[in-house]
Amino acid sequence: MANNIKYHKNLIFAIACIGMSFFGIATITLGSILPQLTAKLGFDNLQAAALVAFMPVGSLVGSTFFGPIVDRFGHKAMLILCSFILLLGLQGVAYFTEVWLLQLSIFAIGLGGGVLNGETNALAADVSAPNEKGSRLSILGVFYGVGAISIPMLLRALSEFFSYNEILRGLGLIMLASIIFFMTASFPAPKQAKGFPIKKGIGLLKEKGLLLLSFILFFESGIEVCCSTWTTSYFDQVTEVTRPQALTALTLMIVGLTLSRIVLAIVYRRIKQDKVLPYCLLIGMCGFALLTNSPDYVRAYAGMFLIGAGLAATFPTVLSLIGAMFAELSGTAFSIALAIGLIGQILFNYFTGAISEWFDSLNFFPYMMMGGIALMLVLFSIKK
Repeated sequence: MANNIKYHKNLIFAIACIGMSFFGIATITLGSILPQLTAKLGFDNLQAAALVAFMPVGSLVGSTFFGPIVDRFGHKAMLILCSFILLLGLQGVAYFTEVWLLQLSIFAIGLGGGVLNGETNALAADVSAPNEKGSRLSILGVFYGVGAISIPMLLRALSEFFSYNEILRGLGLIMLASIIFFMTASFPAPKQAKGFPIKKGIGLLKEKGLLLLSFILFFESGIEVCCSTWTTSYFDQVTEVTRPQALTALTLMIVGLTLSRIVLAIVYRRIKQDKVLPYCLLIGMCGFALLTNSPDYVRAYAGMFLIGAGLAATFPTVLSLIGAMFAELSGTAFSIALAIGLIGQILFNYFTGAISEWFDSLNFFPYMMMGGIALMLVLFSIKK
């Protein structure tokens, strides 16, 4: 019987971590190469925002549908398929120059990455004991940082010798080898193998706790994607921080996020997550404050590190709470939460580009992000 499928929990958790690193690559790649890509295409900020918007749209589509599919049919096929879709999208950005093909590739990056984000979190939650979920999801989040940090590091180290196109092609070979490895493993059986409970799944949309937590992710996702996509442009247009220094600052944000999640994996074994998250968000707000008033590279580095460290707690905390509250339909609950979060990505990305075009400046950028964090704190206080 399907329910008697044997699998190794630690191996499956390791596969989830690899998949999460793919999501990190998906999230950070476009922002890292956006200045070169838009310069090559001759795009202004509004056109760049329209191009970038295809990524969260793809993520929204994937995040909306992955949960019920995973609950009904299991994790393996979805993980492999969407890893391959992400691989094709990255190679499209590397090879294509026509705008519509780039749009399709960016959509594929969003689709594959968006599914992998929810899929790997749901998979890690499913193979973790109830008292381990917060800690395990924090460790999983570390691998988001591993994937994300690899892109600016590779671009910084290899850009003198290779174009970003060639670097993405090499990365594709590593991803392909990982996908082949995924095919060899046994995964947990589907939770709803006898049929998905449609009425119960729809009923999740009425759960106030789920909706409040989801709207925290609305702002978190919008802030994170803007950091990944617009900070290099912010430093380029508003400050004297050079492009290599901007890539270093972006790298430091991921370093801060990764180190913070390592610490959180330990902290969550001793302290309730509800008590930790507000302090982390305040650290993130301090990071954005350092980016105001045309910072030099020292303030830029410190600010981006603090932003990463401050934002690190949100996803592990919120998804752990959701996974515990809705264990029988965790995939569907994650799907709802991440879909709402991705709407935040789309709106934050669009309005950042639109406002920057209106004012002909990105000066407002850190203030907009601080406002988003303030609203997250309000929502979390209501939830409690």
